[in-house]
Amino acid sequence: MKKRILGKSGLEVSAIGFGCMGINHSYGLKLSNQDGIAIIRAAVERGVTFFDTAEVYGPHINEEVVGEALRPVRDQVVIATKFGFNVVDGKQMAGTNSRPEHIREVADASLKRLGIEVIDLFYQHRVDPDVPIEEVAGAVKDLIAEGKVKHFGMSEPAAATVRRAHAVQPVAALQNEYSLWTRDPEANGILEVCEELGIGFVPFSPLGRGFLTGAISVGTQFEEGDFRKAMPRFTPEAMVANQTLVDLLKRTAAEKGATPAQIALAWLLAQKPWIVPIPGTTKQHRLEENLAATEVELTASDCAKIQSAAAAIKIEGERYPPQLMAAIGR
Repeated sequence: MKKRILGKSGLEVSAIGFGCMGINHSYGLKLSNQDGIAIIRAAVERGVTFFDTAEVYGPHINEEVVGEALRPVRDQVVIATKFGFNVVDGKQMAGTNSRPEHIREVADASLKRLGIEVIDLFYQHRVDPDVPIEEVAGAVKDLIAEGKVKHFGMSEPAAATVRRAHAVQPVAALQNEYSLWTRDPEANGILEVCEELGIGFVPFSPLGRGFLTGAISVGTQFEEGDFRKAMPRFTPEAMVANQTLVDLLKRTAAEKGATPAQIALAWLLAQKPWIVPIPGTTKQHRLEENLAATEVELTASDCAKIQSAAAAIKIEGERYPPQLMAAIGR
């Protein structure tokens, strides 16, 4: 597996990481803990060294599974988790919570669930409008000084907020949604601030929550509890309209002897050397397919061709319902 360094942080990870959320959160059908551990260990065996979880995935269960899976290889992997919400009686509450005392509580609880002594990368899951970002960065800075955290990250912030946080505690990585059907980081200053400040960029949902693989169509029946049922881009009308982008990926894949998913990931990898996508999966054959994207070579000409064709496609539907979109880019 090829390696990449997240910006100027010195944090070296596999070129493709593993997003663990879908093992038991948001996609309806949940793996048993045993099967979740098995897919994570399969990723390790294939060279993945970067694993992403969060307190609210489960909630809590995901961290426990990730911790158990990675304990035998702890010194070989980078574990990222997140804070920023309230969890009460095993349920995520509405709103955000990045009060410094809460950040500390979450860090201690996550360390215990993961069974590790230090969190490699600790993200603020969403910016809290009620807590100055300087206080958030300061709280993580204290945790770094105490040896409980190594690096500070943020997810879906505004570029100006990143600058303010970075002035207090250097931000190692930003985790935002980015793919051929979610191009926001190209227009909202996020990629520019990463380049300028030397921050790594970790695209989540790099395969469009499965849509860009070509395996989802208007006739797909989602499991009960699958959050895609509430996503505007997964209405029948939107899926029909957005199929044009999948068709583009399929044409490029045919030319390259690859799959649509591999082209989608290879395109991201070709954008910047400090970009590390974190696709998730519950299936070993999909894991192998995703990781093989590192071997797909897209030339500058290939990327320009994809860029030109994609620019002519209007993506139908927001990526989240209004209440979730409101928490983006603060």
